[in-house]
Amino acid sequence: MNRIKTFIKASLLGGLAVILPAALLFLVFRWLFNWVTDLIQPLTNILLARGQFQEFIADAVVIVLILLFCFVVGVVVKTKIGRYIHENLENRILQIAPGYPTLKAVVMQFIGKKKSPFSSVALVRPFGNDTLMTAFITDTHQNNRFTVFVPTGPNPTTGFIFHLDQEFVHPVNIPVEEAIRSVISCGAGSTNLIHLFANKIEKP
Repeated sequence: MNRIKTFIKASLLGGLAVILPAALLFLVFRWLFNWVTDLIQPLTNILLARGQFQEFIADAVVIVLILLFCFVVGVVVKTKIGRYIHENLENRILQIAPGYPTLKAVVMQFIGKKKSPFSSVALVRPFGNDTLMTAFITDTHQNNRFTVFVPTGPNPTTGFIFHLDQEFVHPVNIPVEEAIRSVISCGAGSTNLIHLFANKIEKP
């Protein structure tokens, strides 16, 4: 009887592990598609009124036109005149608009034009002794100093900010996700982090 219960439980959990991620991914894409189509609905209605389009095709045409417009704008701002107009428009009007600098920074990181402040993992010695702390390099400075964020476990959104000399910061080549998992689990799973650090220190 216990074997049957164990089999049913394992099979049910296995099925959920396969179906739930796929279902959640589908729901996310469905929400994103509906959000985009609602956003461009006024333009879609123009195409529907002037042509024999199905709504799905009209949405696709509008999305293509928007991407084409973004491409043209990107080409224009690479020219001297386009860059001059963009810089003046941004510096004189957009920069003083509430929230614009923050939104621009988020967009630039999202499209990969700006390095994420949490893109580099390091072990740091903030107190100058042998104590090592998991950190994320958030900024670099010309005087060989780093600004790092040391998260507190198990909540990686809180922590401490340190400004350290280069000798106290040891970048480690591991994925950010792996470092965050070790913080959330209060240090469990830090073997790879320590191993890579030790190998780096031992190298001549």
